[in-house]
Amino acid sequence: MDSDITAASIKVSETPLVLYTLRRADDALILGHRLSEWCGHAPMLEEDMALANMGLDLLGQARELYSYAAKVEGKGNDEDKFAYLRDVRQYRNLLLLEQPNGDFAHTMVRQFFYSAFADLYWRAMMKSADATLAAIAAKSEKESAYHLRHSSEWIVRLGDGTEQSHARAQAAIDHLWAFTGEMFRNDASERALVDAGISVDPASLRPQWLKTVANVVGEATLALPKSDWMQQGGRDGRHSEHLGHLLSELQSMPRTFPGATW
Repeated sequence: MDSDITAASIKVSETPLVLYTLRRADDALILGHRLSEWCGHAPMLEEDMALANMGLDLLGQARELYSYAAKVEGKGNDEDKFAYLRDVRQYRNLLLLEQPNGDFAHTMVRQFFYSAFADLYWRAMMKSADATLAAIAAKSEKESAYHLRHSSEWIVRLGDGTEQSHARAQAAIDHLWAFTGEMFRNDASERALVDAGISVDPASLRPQWLKTVANVVGEATLALPKSDWMQQGGRDGRHSEHLGHLLSELQSMPRTFPGATW
């Protein structure tokens, strides 16, 4: 096989429901990939397994969502094409989730911020008028509840631990806080789905999210930043440089050897 031939990116018909589903699938895939990077490198064997299991949970969510997006789109795409044959600008994940792992505190803060949101989001989505999304939400909520519990325990352990662990956890909070606002952003495409009872308005979840986050951070003797300035762009395909590097690794084999099987 000629390795100089690379697979071209697919075209996607981004109707509101397809775009909505791809956004959530991209969230799960990208965070799952980030967690997989810890395999063999976590602080202890038990945590190595926990991070890998959370990554697998997210990969399972991504597969279900990509498969549903393909069914709704009806253009011959599938979960593998969505994952491996879209370029950076076609990905619509949150900027928070593509940020590098950094140290262990950084990874746990990122996981905590997202899981506190995902647990609320999937619980609300269990009432979706779309039966498939409601079923995916029911499974995802159980997994997100565990991810939230696990990351919360680590935030408290790190924040209320040694001087160094406290400093690292606080530094991670200070750095990642500006990426949290995008989780609650809505646009015209998704507002139509909210009006139809298919989706939920993420902005409505922010008060409870903030309460959960503030309680855990307070117990950890840490502090939330005062700034209200937030990054955005991921939902519209405008990403940091980090996603390009991640995708080059994630997509290298399918792009270089199109259609290869083993």
